[in-house]
Formats: sequence, C-alpha cells, structure tokens
Amino acid sequence: MNAYSFENLEVYKSARQYRMKIYKLSHQLPDHEKYNLISQMTRAAVSLTNNIAEGHGRYHWQENIQFVRQSRGSLNEIIDDLNVCLDEKYALDTVIESLKIEGYELLKKINGYIKYLKVRKESQAPINQLTS
Repeated sequence: MNAYSFENLEVYKSARQYRMKIYKLSHQLPDHEKYNLISQMTRAAVSLTNNIAEGHGRYHWQENIQFVRQSRGSLNEIIDDLNVCLDEKYALDTVIESLKIEGYELLKKINGYIKYLKVRKESQAPINQLTS
C-alpha cells in the first residue's frame, strides 16, 4: 500500500469501521424499509468514506476540504437516520445510542482533519504528503 494512501488516514480508518457498523445495523431493519431508510443509511455510510477517499485524491487543498465536509454531512445524515431507528424502535435503544456516541466521536475526528487540512493549506505544504 502506498504510504500516502487515504487508507492510512486515521479518520478514514475510523469512518470505515463506523460504516461497517451501520451496514450491520441496516441488515437488521425491517424489510419494508429496504427502499427507504436502509437505502438512505447505506448510501450515507458509503458517502462517508467515499468522500474522504475522493478528497484525498484531489490535489488542491480546498477541494480536499470540501469533500471532507461532504463526508461530515453524510455522517450527520446517518445520525439522523439513527434517530429514526430509535423513534421506530427498530433496534435496542442501547445499540442506537452507542452508534450515535461513536458517530459524534467520529465527527470530532472529521472536524480535526478539516482543521489539519486548513493549516496545511495555509502553509502550502504539498498535498501528496498527507500523513495524519
């Protein structure tokens, strides 16, 4: 694996683990939600990691930051979808609350990564040397 790959980013690794947990939950939702909530949750979960990866592939700081912001938006969508699961009693409250807590922890990491990118942008460090 390339040393500068998005797969080495801690924020990506955390987002990937979270995406897998959201997929696991989605498999437990009722069949009548297949084309609604399940589809929405899994699209947002994929968008979470896809946007980190795509942003990393951009060679302009502002583009990278914008893609990571989109990832942050997808995470917020997932948290709202978890509220739907909670409201509709689709899973145990403890499971949903745990995923929400983990989501908010991931949100902090994403915000930290955005801050890191902004600092790097201001210093004009080469974008292909991201190591966080």
